[in-house]
Amino acid sequence: GSTLEWCEEVDEVFIHPVVDCKSCGTSLKFVEVLNLRCSQVYELPPIKLVVHEHQAEEKCCPNCGVVNQGKLPAFVNSLVQYGPGIKGLMVYLMEGQLLPSERARELLQEVIGCEISEATLYNTRMRCYEELAAVSAYIKSGIQVAPVVHFADEIALRFPQRAFHQADETGMRVKSKLMWLHVACNGWLTAYFIDPKRGQLAMDAIDILPNFEGVSVHDGLASYGKYDSTHALCNAHHLRELRFIVERYEQDWADDMMTLLVEIKTNIAIAQAAGETTLTLTQIADFERRYQEIIEAGLIANPPPPIDLDFPTPKGRRKQTPPKNLLDRLQLYQSAVLLFMHDWRVPFDNNQAERDLRMMKLKQRRIDSEETSELCATRQKISGTFRSVEGAQQFCRIRGYISTLRKQGIQVLDALKLVFMETPLFPSLQPE
Repeated sequence: GSTLEWCEEVDEVFIHPVVDCKSCGTSLKFVEVLNLRCSQVYELPPIKLVVHEHQAEEKCCPNCGVVNQGKLPAFVNSLVQYGPGIKGLMVYLMEGQLLPSERARELLQEVIGCEISEATLYNTRMRCYEELAAVSAYIKSGIQVAPVVHFADEIALRFPQRAFHQADETGMRVKSKLMWLHVACNGWLTAYFIDPKRGQLAMDAIDILPNFEGVSVHDGLASYGKYDSTHALCNAHHLRELRFIVERYEQDWADDMMTLLVEIKTNIAIAQAAGETTLTLTQIADFERRYQEIIEAGLIANPPPPIDLDFPTPKGRRKQTPPKNLLDRLQLYQSAVLLFMHDWRVPFDNNQAERDLRMMKLKQRRIDSEETSELCATRQKISGTFRSVEGAQQFCRIRGYISTLRKQGIQVLDALKLVFMETPLFPSLQPE
């Protein structure tokens, strides 16, 4: 918020006169005013719909006899209709503020006296989805050429009492089936995708990673490693996993690794505040040496499981303890774990993607089985479901556009109004 400031130019002034003396009752109606005590109140004007009538002239050419007609705005295509402003507000309430359709309808009726059916709300959202097709492709193209992009396909709810590598993965239910919500984003752009798959098949279908040449920031899902981009692993995930090992297995090397990762992050922040662009070679060499020493200490504390010759291990990878699995990953992908130390464009964690996913789970929606008929919502976070793939796709495209607008400081409601004027705003692909 911000403190209300005194305004030099006000819209309306209300005078509160002194009529009688409060002591003796003498009339003060014609007594000179000594002073005015002023207070300013910020208030809403009366909110109501206004009706704009568009009249297209018709004229007959006296020379050739052809009847010519004035051109109406592109968004005027019916005898009576809602305008782009109210349509933008409908979409803003449902997709920007995540209101279910029934509550959005009630708000429009109670605040501005506009009786709108739920069918109108969903038809309007469909129109917005169609108008944003080119903008969505434009945002996707910007993400494909960005130097650093965050990727995620879930929201991992943290439950330390569970095995650390078993995140409580949550997708979105569409037609009673689990589908995965994917995000590709940075601090400037956001794109959401819905797919029945989680791994490489979905990533190929989304078609960003197959041709992406920048730095991809993600968690340890193996499917990401199948692409040729430079990889950076999320160290927030590592810190949570290391904390679990300290608490569950009481292994000192995990505590040392947590300390080291946080120390590197702190030193980078100090160097950036001092105007530096990189750590010194001595600092980098020392951090890498300590990293290796911690890994070696961890491997000593967690030797590989013995091979039982009497009972051969079935074909495939032998089962290991969680500490050993994490050690193997930290050792094998050291360059991805420490990339944030060498390239300061790369963040320490993948929190950007998780923040962009988290609000999506709060969407309240219930869509019935008919493709064009949609009912009011229940919370997607608890038990809600999309009853059509089309509804989920509309939600993803519009919400990605809104997220991009907010990141760039663009007024969402104004931009949605432009969508229904058939002149959608194309956001910039990178900060100026």
